[in-house]
Amino acid sequence: MGSGKMGSLHARVLTQSPLCDLALLVEPHEERGREAAERFDTTWAADFDDLAGIDAVVVAAATPAHYDVAGRILDLGKPLLVEKPLAATYEESTDLVKRSAATGVPLMCGLLERFNPAVRTAREFASDVWQVNGIRHSPFVSRIPTGVATDLLIHDVDLAIGFVGSQPVGAKGEFGYFHDSSVRNEAEDCAEAVLRFESGAVATISASRVSQRKIRQLSLLESGRLIEIDLLRRDITIYKHIDDNLPADRDGYQQQTVIEIPTIRYSEEPLAAQLAHFIGLIGGEGDPGVERDSILPAHRVVHEVTVSANS
Repeated sequence: MGSGKMGSLHARVLTQSPLCDLALLVEPHEERGREAAERFDTTWAADFDDLAGIDAVVVAAATPAHYDVAGRILDLGKPLLVEKPLAATYEESTDLVKRSAATGVPLMCGLLERFNPAVRTAREFASDVWQVNGIRHSPFVSRIPTGVATDLLIHDVDLAIGFVGSQPVGAKGEFGYFHDSSVRNEAEDCAEAVLRFESGAVATISASRVSQRKIRQLSLLESGRLIEIDLLRRDITIYKHIDDNLPADRDGYQQQTVIEIPTIRYSEEPLAAQLAHFIGLIGGEGDPGVERDSILPAHRVVHEVTVSANS
């Protein structure tokens, strides 16, 4: 559902996947829909009714449309993958998750960074994380009407929750509004969030759409090492501080740090890996309940940060 930027990316991955076929592309704007359907060699429709012959659905419509579209699909009993955020508000997202649980229809949210090869690799050895620092900055893009909290911040909130291994017990934030359109639409241009966990771990996350360059970085501090993940380059650097001293025979303070660069064990495009996970989920290879339960924590934190920033 949808043929905008993300919709087209999903359509490409669906078309290229050996695991499924793109049977129908739904786009209310006829000219754009027909062009996309022709490009991806599939059928176009302006809307949908019973989705007969369709096994599952990917929703990549504009965020304000998620709740209505996803609700209709759930009512039809079709498994669905919805682009993040699941819905425009936390209340709507909660309702969709509850409806999915009540009917048993598999539901997945497109928190794509979970499938970043560097993230997948780091998950195999990261443990007992004390501190998380995330930076997700981008230049301004006028086509995105919503603020950075649900567009950018949510990714690193989700990653922080995953690496710490529990939900935050507290979250607060500050927002900045700079463009005239942002002020009019109450859509924040930058967001700074602090998350506190029961273990004592702390996460500080910065999201911005008024940067002059694109940055996607996540740092995980453990007791004996610092794991730095570059989400754009998809690589990992590990730092271990082993010694510091002031030599008696010369001036100057010295430190010794060991640097490790682990091999990234995955090469699959995140969208393709996400699609494979979704297909496996509806095919019985995963636990739909666990997947469903993993959706709301990041949405709840973003909601709490938003309330904090606007209070």
